[in-house]
Amino acid sequence: MSERRRQRVAVVGGGVIGMSTAWRLASEGHPVTMIDPEPASGASRVAGGMLAPVAEAWPGEESLLELGAVSLGRWPEFAARLSRESGRSSGLNREGTLVVGVDSADRAELDNLAEYLASRGRSVSRHSGRSLRRAEPSLGPAVRAGLEVPEDLSVDNRVTLEALRAAAVAAGVEFVDARARAVGPGRVELDESTVRCEFVVIAAGSHAGELHSGLRETIRPVKGEILRLRARGTALPPPRRTIRGPVHGRQVYLVPRENGLVVGATQYEVGFDTEVTVGGVRTLLADAERFVPGIAEYALTESSAGLRPSTEDNLPLIGWVEPGVLVAAGHHRNGFLLAPITAETVVGLVHGSAVADEAKAADPARLGEQQ
Repeated sequence: MSERRRQRVAVVGGGVIGMSTAWRLASEGHPVTMIDPEPASGASRVAGGMLAPVAEAWPGEESLLELGAVSLGRWPEFAARLSRESGRSSGLNREGTLVVGVDSADRAELDNLAEYLASRGRSVSRHSGRSLRRAEPSLGPAVRAGLEVPEDLSVDNRVTLEALRAAAVAAGVEFVDARARAVGPGRVELDESTVRCEFVVIAAGSHAGELHSGLRETIRPVKGEILRLRARGTALPPPRRTIRGPVHGRQVYLVPRENGLVVGATQYEVGFDTEVTVGGVRTLLADAERFVPGIAEYALTESSAGLRPSTEDNLPLIGWVEPGVLVAAGHHRNGFLLAPITAETVVGLVHGSAVADEAKAADPARLGEQQ
């Protein structure tokens, strides 16, 4: 093994991005220290777990669509390796996604999405409401049309996080349950000590900008409330596929879990507020019931809020901040989707390898160019 592959790396942030990166670096032979006061918490624990670059595509975000599509293509191998090295389920659900609409305005939005995807060389299947209900009997009569996106998958985020931690431990990652105050080349400063290393990877989500002056004001928190529902014995079973779409212009999604659903998500620019509001819960349930009326019989088992780490152009920051310091943050709603390509890119940068063409769009150097 080369000397470069034995260099010590400190990863700051124990969400899906930090955990994936730490695991892959350790698997390559690096001594890795993971620094986080509560690993597998924060936005990653609250997430819906969608792997949906096509269903979430948006005009003007072509680089994000391509990056997401490449990472989604990595997920089957990533999941298989994760299961093998952790001895646990990866949490991957291969059933696909339905994007549905209710009123004429929402259905027009689906038409626009289909046309945009066609312009990018990506086709989706259009279906009537009746056809959709044959595929997913839990869909209600208000659903009049939709798109089938079989390539867009999902994961059970908490199952995946458990597997990532187990794989990281098995690969030799050392966990330090502490909060980082600042980072610099070769060091991470904690409250009462300093961790020394050759490379630092900042993967602290919405808090990444607090750790290095080069990241200040590049990442902002976007609050998202989410609900967890359990199907009771008297209720219809949940859909097998992810169900998502607009309701009066608001995006809502229902992501399958074992005997239940995750429903999300609101979106607010309110700083670091993570309290769940009555209005948020009411809106999510009302919108979700338009798609799947049977959830009225489900049990509401959890309501929570997380902070999406967002950038100005919704692309993440993956690359060098300065020599010896890398950033892997700012993934907005796509942390789980982009985990494979992010970890692969960071490992390649540490080894001095070429970066995949699609990942070059996430280089933090673009921020200086924009300014």
